[in-house]
Amino acid sequence: MQRAIERKGIPTVSITVARDVTQHCQPPRALFVPFMMGHHFGVPFHRELQQRIILAALDHLVMARRSGEIETIPVTWAQARREGKAIEQAIGQRD
Repeated sequence: MQRAIERKGIPTVSITVARDVTQHCQPPRALFVPFMMGHHFGVPFHRELQQRIILAALDHLVMARRSGEIETIPVTWAQARREGKAIEQAIGQRD
């Protein structure tokens, strides 16, 4: 799908949590987030992290030097989850 969109002249970037699959498929550009499957944007309510991921993907869209390049965002799932729990407690979503 990404390559078909690119052929129409529209640049794309994938956000992935499966580096091995992404390396195998070799999309034009990808941002790897080292999170659990299905959590491409981290945890609920963590707007700052979600914004960082979107901005990193857009930066990579512009800055990638060659096709197939995979950029990695420097955050761990443990860190995202820890911050997410603190946010949930602060807004009264978690006891």
